[in-house]
Amino acid sequence: MKSKSMKRFLALALAGALALTAAGCGGSDGNNSGDSGRKDAQDIVEDNKAEATETPAAEDDAENQDSAKKTEYPLTITTYNSDGTQLETTYEKAPEKVVAVYQGSIETMLALGLEDHLVATAGLDNEVPDEQKAAFSETNYLDEFTPSKETVTMLEPDMIFSWGSLFGEKTLGNASEWVEKGVNTYMNTNTHPKQGDASYNKTLENEYNDILNIGKIFDVQDKAEAIVNEMETTIDMVLEKTSAIQEKPTVLILESGKDSFTNYNATSLGGDMVTQLGGVLANPDGASLGKEDVIAANPDVIFVVYMPYTGDDPEEVKQEKLNVILEDEAYASLDAVKNGRVVPIMLSEMYASATRTQDGIVTFAQGLYPDVDLGI
Repeated sequence: MKSKSMKRFLALALAGALALTAAGCGGSDGNNSGDSGRKDAQDIVEDNKAEATETPAAEDDAENQDSAKKTEYPLTITTYNSDGTQLETTYEKAPEKVVAVYQGSIETMLALGLEDHLVATAGLDNEVPDEQKAAFSETNYLDEFTPSKETVTMLEPDMIFSWGSLFGEKTLGNASEWVEKGVNTYMNTNTHPKQGDASYNKTLENEYNDILNIGKIFDVQDKAEAIVNEMETTIDMVLEKTSAIQEKPTVLILESGKDSFTNYNATSLGGDMVTQLGGVLANPDGASLGKEDVIAANPDVIFVVYMPYTGDDPEEVKQEKLNVILEDEAYASLDAVKNGRVVPIMLSEMYASATRTQDGIVTFAQGLYPDVDLGI
């Protein structure tokens, strides 16, 4: 798959890498994330080890293999470049040496049974699900939380699967430059940069399509469709069981900052999830809300966004974020507070959530309709 230009690129990058110090390569400085509060790579590997009784999921039987959809190569997939424009990539076969960076990218590969295609993983903020730990333990988890261009070049991948932030000037550079050198890239759609000043809506459909596209690239379409079908079926079930509710609950999705809240509005994935479940965003437009804005909105439900990183106590982080609302007397008169409808949701369930999208759908649904037996 590599062209002559790719070989020249590798040679130059390797020469440059030899000139770097060990620390610059992430050698003994832990995960090199720039966040001293994160655990180092070895601790993350230990946290993600499977219990002795756990075994990898069994392979599909012959009958299921016979019925599986087959990818026809060459396959052209549209993803995004570092400037937010669309980028076409062509696969002659399923990639064999993939670098997967950040939670959703790694977990998508593991959920689809593609751990043997991973040459390296990096950038975990949380433990992978228990059922994925045996497979994760087989991967090469890097010391660098965000791997450098030199590190990735030395791995000689044929594909890089990550978020838009990895393909920046200070990280791996333009996605298109890798593609030109024979290394395909796939960027989580809901993380791609804006094109100029034009923003875009982050949607459930984008998360679905990403999973389905990875299924096509690696010729595991049936597995990808099963994951997406579960999400779509859950939403359909919730809508059916709540169809008799005349006035749907109003909602704010808030992440507390120093002086204000980030409001996950109609352009966000979280906002789209709530809307598709029948909820009504109390402030669909505002990106940042102050105390007066929250009080004026007076929603039926407040979803409080929290994110424990490796090294944090998840319950402590969750409670700290909840207390921003619950312990402030200014919010005591809000309907959501009086009725006990301030609900925590983890950021990874509603931002670039990939296979965790199902968890986010369930969390939102149960918070929206606590008195309804949703069957989930």
